Amino acid sequence: MGTFIDGRTSQNASFANSIFIPITVLNTPQLFGQIGLNTLGITGTPRVLLKGTISLQLPLALVGITITIVRGTLPTDPLVYSATSTFSLSVLAPQVITFSADDFNPPITPQLTYTAFVSSNLAGTIRVGPESFDGILVGD
Repeated sequence: MGTFIDGRTSQNASFANSIFIPITVLNTPQLFGQIGLNTLGITGTPRVLLKGTISLQLPLALVGITITIVRGTLPTDPLVYSATSTFSLSVLAPQVITFSADDFNPPITPQLTYTAFVSSNLAGTIRVGPESFDGILVGD
């Protein structure tokens, strides 16, 4: 059974339609959440459990949305999770995308930083909220 070490939340937007952030550069990751987990007191094999949600208003066209999570702060840092969803032409309402990811046995540093990014392959995608990203660190 794991022992809780630390937990953090990045809450960029709490409510539906509370933000209006266009994704203007296609296929380029845009940060929407970041957390830092304190590793003081970790023993055994560390595990990080990550989850989040993001809501997007999509253009009226076939669009691919990619969520990526890295261990670090830059899109080029070690990839922990990546998923792409493709939405059809008939989607009119904002789409809520939820995800769950894990990082098993990450290298122990004084703080583990995780960053969540979103990208779109088509102009007209707008981040509308809610947006949330959180994680917990457990050890043996």
